[in-house]
Amino acid sequence: MPKNFYHRTNCRLCESTNLELAIPLKKIPLTEKYLENKNSNKDFEFFPIDIYMCKSCYHVQILDVVDQDILWANYTFRSGLVKTIVAHLHDVAQRVCKKYKISEKSLVIDVGSNDGTLLQGYKNQKMQVLGIDPSKEIAKEANDLGIKTIDKFLTEELSKKVVDEYGKSKVINCFNAFAHADKMIELTKSITNLMSKDGIFVFEVSYLVDIIEKTLLGTVIHEHLSHHSLISLEIFLKKFNLELIYVERNSFQGGSIVGVAQFINGPNNIDKSVKTLIEYERENKFDQIEKIKSFSKKLNIINEQLKELIKKLVLEKKEIAGYGAARSGTTLVTEFNLGDKIKYIFDDHFQKVNKYTPGDLIQVIPTKKILEKMPDYTFILAWVHAEKIISDNHEYLKKGGKFISILPEIKIITKENT
Repeated sequence: MPKNFYHRTNCRLCESTNLELAIPLKKIPLTEKYLENKNSNKDFEFFPIDIYMCKSCYHVQILDVVDQDILWANYTFRSGLVKTIVAHLHDVAQRVCKKYKISEKSLVIDVGSNDGTLLQGYKNQKMQVLGIDPSKEIAKEANDLGIKTIDKFLTEELSKKVVDEYGKSKVINCFNAFAHADKMIELTKSITNLMSKDGIFVFEVSYLVDIIEKTLLGTVIHEHLSHHSLISLEIFLKKFNLELIYVERNSFQGGSIVGVAQFINGPNNIDKSVKTLIEYERENKFDQIEKIKSFSKKLNIINEQLKELIKKLVLEKKEIAGYGAARSGTTLVTEFNLGDKIKYIFDDHFQKVNKYTPGDLIQVIPTKKILEKMPDYTFILAWVHAEKIISDNHEYLKKGGKFISILPEIKIITKENT
């Protein structure tokens, strides 16, 4: 039994113990811990990622929490390495400053600031910026780039120290980290400590509606402890004297929402987008356990179809590879039993190439080798980048290679149908 995690018995939003298992999944290793060689896989730990629903506030969540110091050590994801993410975050910063008339030189804080990409967007708008991120390696990179970053988890104690040193903040951001935190109550208290009375809280999270409707299994990793809906978020934020005033959907991570909140009766009007999306969730029963359980039914169907496809490819002695040593890839490989079928994975990430995946020990090799190796079929594991992967590899398709995407349905991409 892994010793570096614990199973919480109450909801991280409302603390109710009225919880029900909604989506049972196979245990997986930590997705970011790539290995130098095959011999370093001894005693490698596998952790549960089952998904539960709180029947009191309807929050959907993982209850098994990996030791945060282990989870965030040597973290490989950098916002600044993906051009679409950079453009998106800078666009958000520009629109927030314009829409809410944020004065130049106002203090903007980002919780879970990664390499400072979002804060650079605010800096471009002539704001003072401060990042808070627990990954020491990435925080150092941000500091080296001129984005002042504190390499710690945000706690109430730290929030008070920040206010003493920097004052209250006009804009607090928490992009995706608002789904990463186990201690959501302390995190949100800390955020409100940092906010000025007329300030705003801006967050982005993977959206439960998209996860269930599109069967986005790839979003289920140990970092993503919460799968947020507006129904549960509205209930939760009110406990901290916060109200949602705006929300918009986007396509990031297969489907996310950017939300804005202020203190109740703050200076900004509540946009109709909030009511519209909450009504959609209620009408489509996202506050009911059976809706969440429908994810497993769809997953089982895909799994059976994939078994038949793999069986056929193995009988035909086809060589199978993977593309994208993504965080989501470990979940897909494990849940669909692909570990002993995939010979190697193509990826160029400097912290992953020529290393081995945790658990299954699949070697990661540079993407340029796809034309040299010419596997018959290549599973797209970095599913959020599927379109780019296909467009970057037309030559592979022209030479007879085929890509397989798994979710929300199995598709085989060839030179004829691309």
